[in-house]
Amino acid sequence: MAADYQPVAQALAQHWPGVSLEVCDSLDSTNSELMRRARAGQVQPTLLVARQQTAGRGRLGRQWLSGTGLTDADANADGECASLTFSLGLPLAPASWSGLSLAVGVSIAASLHPDLRLKWPNDLWLHQRKLGGILIETAALDEGRQAIVGVGINLGSRDDTGLARAPAWLEELLPGVDAPQALLRMAAPLLQAIRDFELRGFAPFQSGFAQRDALMGAPLTLSDGTCGVAQGVNAEGALLLRTAVGLQAITSSEVSLRPILEPQAGIPLS
Repeated sequence: MAADYQPVAQALAQHWPGVSLEVCDSLDSTNSELMRRARAGQVQPTLLVARQQTAGRGRLGRQWLSGTGLTDADANADGECASLTFSLGLPLAPASWSGLSLAVGVSIAASLHPDLRLKWPNDLWLHQRKLGGILIETAALDEGRQAIVGVGINLGSRDDTGLARAPAWLEELLPGVDAPQALLRMAAPLLQAIRDFELRGFAPFQSGFAQRDALMGAPLTLSDGTCGVAQGVNAEGALLLRTAVGLQAITSSEVSLRPILEPQAGIPLS
């Protein structure tokens, strides 16, 4: 392991001695790699980091362009990677999986900076621009399931060619931050948050999400054409949408969101 990640390994060893840290120069996708391992019966709790990710994936099978899916263009002038991509794999058995991506977002935002906001269901935002994304996947085990929590965050400025909205990057808030430093801030609190979620579900994270809710009060339209105004999330992490026929609870599997007043043709926001 590279020396710059040793503080992360030490923090994990101190708080979560059963979790291993692996850093790879290049992978297709950290989520895909941990999924392959889980299907092969390799389920040791692992935090897997890729310096370069060549086929990152996002929600609903989209290519993960903001902070992941790394190419040679995603490095700064000093050759340092301009993104942090990692996945955490561990056996998990919550009573309900609803709201896990929101709980992960609350933990990451709290660890990084007070100015970060969360866009339901899986995006980190800074000043109305996407800073990063979260992808939750699971694999069936003989007993229970293996959770794979993937995170991609822009650290430095990125090429915004072809994007309707330029992405945000963490150095805007934390000048000079690099991937190991950002991961050190997040790793141990994220593990604690996931363990708390397993025991108590999303409800304890609801108020933290509300404090950072980027959509609260915003006019939205759903992928099926339904329009309404965002009213936060419920105790299960469903989006509450005030529509002409009343308040509706929307789950992440049902919709894709696009703000009515900010059309982003061809550019998914979630």
